[in-house]
Amino acid sequence: MIKRAYAALAAIACLLFATGSYADQPRPWQIGMQDAATGNMHDIRWFEAYTLWFIIPITLLVLVLLVVVMVKFRASKNPVPSKTSHNTLIEVIWTIGPVLVLLFLAIPSFNLLTAQLTFPEQTDVTVKATATQWQWNYEYENSGATPLAFDSFMLKDPDRAAAGKEDKSKYPRLLAVDNEMVVPVGKNVRVLVTAAPSDVIHSFAMPSFGVRIDAVPGRLNETWFKADHEGLFYGQCSELCGKDHAFMPIAIRVVSEDQYKQWLTAAATDLSKANKALMAAVDQPAAVNVAENTAK
Repeated sequence: MIKRAYAALAAIACLLFATGSYADQPRPWQIGMQDAATGNMHDIRWFEAYTLWFIIPITLLVLVLLVVVMVKFRASKNPVPSKTSHNTLIEVIWTIGPVLVLLFLAIPSFNLLTAQLTFPEQTDVTVKATATQWQWNYEYENSGATPLAFDSFMLKDPDRAAAGKEDKSKYPRLLAVDNEMVVPVGKNVRVLVTAAPSDVIHSFAMPSFGVRIDAVPGRLNETWFKADHEGLFYGQCSELCGKDHAFMPIAIRVVSEDQYKQWLTAAATDLSKANKALMAAVDQPAAVNVAENTAK
């Protein structure tokens, strides 16, 4: 029995950590953030936990004070209300206390903002993301002699079979797209974000990467990320942009550097074929042989 348990655990571990099997997306009844896939998102999750050490005690303190006021100073208990209008000690406490709390929150907050807005010296991949109602267009800069640019639409259910994306656990409804942005793992990716002229404001958001930046017509914003593991990650436009705002997903597939180079070369001439070849390489189910204990 022990050997079987170890074998089962090994099988589960292989399935969880198999190349290309990792992905993050919203889950039913999820109340927390998605798992981090970049260094900046790790810092964001740490800062969220850090702030709770202040938020929870302050909330409980305010609750206790409200209960004390309602019980101790109710009309039946104090028919003649107090006329106290000044207390130096209390005023000093409620002035210095919030200042100290804000100071402890401000320092790591500014450090986090600095890390997000400080671009690495070397950029390995540059992608321009242009938003329109209601799709994204990706244009790869310095992609070779043949420029690579393509549209990314939400994948409709009738098109799943032709795209080879029938597995809704990997390609969820309302989040899967026909053409994902493909980037290499462990590389600095610079994203130039804008919206088409005469369009509206959109927002490029990828929760697992800690990325969210507005796409404004006539303005070129930029952000960056470096994914620390492979997988398929999902985000959405996070700026209300019209009737189909809810149907404007973002999908980023992170692959190995070799797979990325092969895809980039093939996509310049045949994007659909390059996507299917890449899917075949990364979506293969992990082959795990669970050893059985045949001892009688």
